[in-house]
Amino acid sequence: MKKRSKRYKESLKYVEKGRFYSLEEAIGLLKKMQIPKFDASVDLHFSLNIDPKKSDQQVRGTVVLPHGRGKKIRILVFCKGEAENEARQAGADIVGGEELINKVMQGFLDFDCVIATPEMMKEISKLGKILGPRGLMPTPKAGTLTNEVKKAIEELRKGKIEFKNDKQGGIHISVAKLSFDQKKIFENASKVIEAINEAKPPSVKGKFIKTIYISSTMNPGIPLQC
Repeated sequence: MKKRSKRYKESLKYVEKGRFYSLEEAIGLLKKMQIPKFDASVDLHFSLNIDPKKSDQQVRGTVVLPHGRGKKIRILVFCKGEAENEARQAGADIVGGEELINKVMQGFLDFDCVIATPEMMKEISKLGKILGPRGLMPTPKAGTLTNEVKKAIEELRKGKIEFKNDKQGGIHISVAKLSFDQKKIFENASKVIEAINEAKPPSVKGKFIKTIYISSTMNPGIPLQC
């Protein structure tokens, strides 16, 4: 059995066993819990009524957080030619082609998001085992595999994030920082819940979202009404 810290146990006292909270109530509790010395993330955890083994029940999409992520993100762009100038002018942090691919293969991972132009896809496919498990592989659906490099960078800077289910049929996603005021956390979290509801596959019958928990780093999850 996992041993819980004193901080965790103190925070757990705020959560009434067996009760489901409104999003607004839950955010209020997060603010009362033990706060770490760093700016903690606020996360949503979904359990979905899907069979993740079925291709027609995959849940994936993007959503723009109204108030952003709350942190400066490092954007890497795989491209070449004129697209390199466009990426740099649009504010990409790291830009390059094959030499950058080799650098990532050698262990460089100092970035948060990846964009690529379609002509680079053949080369970056070799990074699948590195970027894939981290959720960083560029895809057309996420808008990160595109010739519109400037637009993709701007959307990421504004707070665009991607979500997709894992092998257990869950989605775990950071929606804000705990330093945000309650209204901003509420609006970001609401937007994500709305986007995931809208991503319900047509083949899924009945209730789509089984449970939602909200938590902050190093603190217990709070069950939400859903």
